[in-house]
Amino acid sequence: MLRIHFDSRDLQNIRIAQQPDPLWELMCAVCRLQTCQGLVEFGHWRRETAQGLSRDRRAAQALRVLRTVIPASGYIPDFLTPAVTGEPLEAGLERVRATPRDRLTAELTRFADTRPVPGWIHGPHEAPGASLKLVSGALHASFRALLEPYWRQVRSAVGDDVAVRTRSLLDEGTAALLGSLHPFARWNAPYLDVDYPTHRELRLDGRGLMLVPSYFCWRRPTALADPGLDPVLVYPVTKRPLDIARTGEERLERLLGRTRSAVLADVADHPARTTTEVARALELAPASASYQIGVLREAGLVVSRRDGKHVEHSATPLAHGLLAAGTGTTSRTVTDRRFIPVGGGTGPRRY
Repeated sequence: MLRIHFDSRDLQNIRIAQQPDPLWELMCAVCRLQTCQGLVEFGHWRRETAQGLSRDRRAAQALRVLRTVIPASGYIPDFLTPAVTGEPLEAGLERVRATPRDRLTAELTRFADTRPVPGWIHGPHEAPGASLKLVSGALHASFRALLEPYWRQVRSAVGDDVAVRTRSLLDEGTAALLGSLHPFARWNAPYLDVDYPTHRELRLDGRGLMLVPSYFCWRRPTALADPGLDPVLVYPVTKRPLDIARTGEERLERLLGRTRSAVLADVADHPARTTTEVARALELAPASASYQIGVLREAGLVVSRRDGKHVEHSATPLAHGLLAAGTGTTSRTVTDRRFIPVGGGTGPRRY
């Protein structure tokens, strides 16, 4: 059990990540590949991923690198999942590459207590840049192979969960939000008792808690091992089996182009999306995102309105119909993906 200690300051500083975190999802996905957990939820994904890796030697090699530091159970170094910021994959990879030498050495020393440190990691007296660049590249290539084809479905599942938690918060307050984490956590003020493979005590000490909904987290929540880092609790969301409607996606991309179809799908997944948010989510230059949105607006697929200092974009009914026809699924509107500040399975285990 993980017992998380709250005080009044912590209850005023609970936040919910509004979109899946790429590196947490990737870490959990690497664990899922190594187990038989979730035969229904992940079965198709495992088969498709295995076939893809058999054709992509670079991605297969990247995954082999990650498996040396991401075991299916036991300690996983915290530097692989830097602070959740709601930013795209590249922002997280930059933080991985910027890991200080002292922190990297300490975490790998702890890792060595449970299993051999992989040979590609340089010694503690050598500059860590090469090792961090290698693992960053492995994270990037593995994300493309394991998660990118399914990312819209992952975001949708996380968005559904966030909507439920948000309604609980707005209707009944912070205690109801924490209570909604049942059955894998129990709120017994001032403690949140979390189902966990080992016994731990985590005192928030006024730092609050970031709740991170995750598709690939399985059965039990997970957390950072170092209690000195900003507290995070990653918990599993309700899942639907992952699938790729390749034929429909290819038709949509041929009609609109890959970038434009991705922009339209991103806007359709949100009730109000700014150009900056689209650019960050899809890792586009702001000028490119603005241009694509302009083309979609002229085609009657996007409408834009000013809200204070921001211009927000929404998909039209025509766009939702086009997406549904193109992908074989119904495009749904979900909650805005930024953090919600709350003022009011077995996943990867960070012991």
